[in-house]
Amino acid sequence: QAQLVESGGGLVQAGGSLRLSCTATGHINDAVGWFRQAPGKEREFVAAISWSGDSTVFADSVKGRFTISGDNAKNTVYLQMNSLKPEDTAVYYCNDGTIVTDTYYGMNYWGKGTLVTVSS
Repeated sequence: QAQLVESGGGLVQAGGSLRLSCTATGHINDAVGWFRQAPGKEREFVAAISWSGDSTVFADSVKGRFTISGDNAKNTVYLQMNSLKPEDTAVYYCNDGTIVTDTYYGMNYWGKGTLVTVSS
């Protein structure tokens, strides 16, 4: 299975931006997805991209604010988060999987995640 390491989290004011990175090693599937888990809430899907770059999927809550991109040479996927809101505060995780008909199906293993805190 793949090993994925998230980085780039931090504290930012509302309206600010952060870029998260997910670096993958090992046996990687054909897409990478980002998820987040806020305190007291279930983990939720955020965005995904195929390694080919021709498929992306976004949760409605982040459309127009977040973008996702990949660097195949570095085996790294980036989540650019703009116009951040306090409700974006969460631990962000990435995993690998596949995109089928605009739906991301991720594998059920996770890294340690990276904490994003958005202050109001």
